[in-house]
Amino acid sequence: MTSTTTPNITLAEFLKLPETKPASEYINGEIVQKPMPKGRHSRLQSKLCAAINDITEEQKIAYAFPELRCSFGDRSIVPDIAVFQWQRIPFNANGEVPDNFELPPDWVIEILSQNQQPNKVIGNILHCLQHGCRLGWLIDADDRSILVFLPGQQPELRQDSDRLAVLAEIPLELTTVQVFDWLKMAKSL
Repeated sequence: MTSTTTPNITLAEFLKLPETKPASEYINGEIVQKPMPKGRHSRLQSKLCAAINDITEEQKIAYAFPELRCSFGDRSIVPDIAVFQWQRIPFNANGEVPDNFELPPDWVIEILSQNQQPNKVIGNILHCLQHGCRLGWLIDADDRSILVFLPGQQPELRQDSDRLAVLAEIPLELTTVQVFDWLKMAKSL
């Protein structure tokens, strides 16, 4: 992560800046650029969004957005996956998804990238929970674990066949090993 301290810039001023690739976030008065996603990160992000949306979109339960800017509190972050309950999506007058989300997701999922500082990522998850988010995951593909965050509770480390917490209204059952098995794409011989 590249961090740039910009003197006296406010969140409102940050939001007027042009978007960067990869995305930049505004955290504690600093502009922090996220690392460029690589193969495992992209695969897990894609499969998780698809697994959630396959179950939730048609029934209008929730929707998983990849790389969606969420600005609330004193931060503007871009979680790897932001899941919103359907009724909390701020549709515009035409029933379309707006460009700006100024609220925390119901479920935030971060996939740790190489050279990414885990405590900064955990800080974003905790910020979401402090502002009303109901669930957070930190996925670490290197050690095949998922740290699960629930409001007011100690984080729980999930590995192997441990079942993963999801939002109560989403009928999705996943174990840690199932998530990491999505990384296996080559045919077995």
